Amino acid sequence: MTTPIDPAVVKRDFPLLTKAEMHGRPIVYLDSASSSQKPQSVLDAMDELYEHTYANVHRGVYELGAETTERYEAARRKAARFVKAPSEREIVFTKNVTEAINLVAYSWGRANLAEGDVVVLTEIEHHANIVPWLMLREERGIELRWIPMAGDYTLDVSSLDELLDGAKLLAVTAMSNVLGTLTPVRQLTDAAHAAGALCLVDAAQYVPHFPTDVTELGADFLGFTGHKMLGPSGIGVLWARAELLEAMPAFLGGGEMIRDVRKDGWTPNEIPWKFEAGTPPIAEAIGLGAAIDYLEGLGMDAVRAHERELTAYAIATLTERFGDQLTIHGPAAPDARGGVLSLALRDVHPHDISQVLDQHGVCVRAGHHCAKVLMKVLGVGATARASLYVYNDEADVDALADALADTADFFSL
Repeated sequence: MTTPIDPAVVKRDFPLLTKAEMHGRPIVYLDSASSSQKPQSVLDAMDELYEHTYANVHRGVYELGAETTERYEAARRKAARFVKAPSEREIVFTKNVTEAINLVAYSWGRANLAEGDVVVLTEIEHHANIVPWLMLREERGIELRWIPMAGDYTLDVSSLDELLDGAKLLAVTAMSNVLGTLTPVRQLTDAAHAAGALCLVDAAQYVPHFPTDVTELGADFLGFTGHKMLGPSGIGVLWARAELLEAMPAFLGGGEMIRDVRKDGWTPNEIPWKFEAGTPPIAEAIGLGAAIDYLEGLGMDAVRAHERELTAYAIATLTERFGDQLTIHGPAAPDARGGVLSLALRDVHPHDISQVLDQHGVCVRAGHHCAKVLMKVLGVGATARASLYVYNDEADVDALADALADTADFFSL
């Protein structure tokens, strides 16, 4: 049986949310889709490393080096367990999910894609899963095809087989960072494989909020990032099937990623270290491991249940209070979405909304959310986005609604 999350208890684990204020008000943090807050246990794990056991990894045979290496590799094992990877050797530490996707584009892409080869994307992608492929199109002349957004903010897969015909790769988000839309990942990966293509899944918005099993999703590559899942910035993960990683050429050259270097050539290290050149983000990896421990303590089924209920409350509350004055871009059904609410309040500019909300201590993001292709499809330049996580509760939603009411009043003068 899943133990429900008590956000009042959870919030006490986050120093910034319990001690800090903005404009004399308690902070209502509703920007976790951009970057989440960090619990004390993550801060402690990183501080303890620096204070007591820090050394470089994989190099020193002395005790500090061996202990730090073990803690670093333990974080890799935790990441593998968290997404149910068949092997920890399939977990490559990167700077973030953007670097993870770029790694695939630069290594696998440049080794396997030539002029005329097809990569299929969707209109709801983050720039991190668009720009690397645009760059490859400029360099190699590959063809990009796009799965469109349907009128209900889901993907229109009616022409999926045609779009995938002859494709080499499908690159798709598991959850939109703007709409909250949950994409049918398994349907998409099965269709890609049937067409002879591989599938890359951008799971930056998915892994922090849902139980994740890379095998069940059917992915070939999957990326996620620490700073959206209670961990530090500067650490992300690329998971990929071992046979793909084995065949892919190295991404960056230097120390650690080699087995041998000679005047006439070099031999790469084994995976995953082949893709981890130089001194890695050691403390950040250990912080990510602590964040995984924290989320596993809550239970990912409980995380999803809490956010689904809170999202339903938010949609109902905002719709009841504002009616047709407020547009919430994204699926109406909470089961079809995550806790991301992109808002349009009458004709008030999103930046103005964000600034007024800031005076109420409410943190939301305003802008195009690194999704300009989607913004054009929506017919807007930007939105104000509120996003929910484990430390949010109904009182936070009520504070958002009250602040939006004051915004509406201010701009009706």
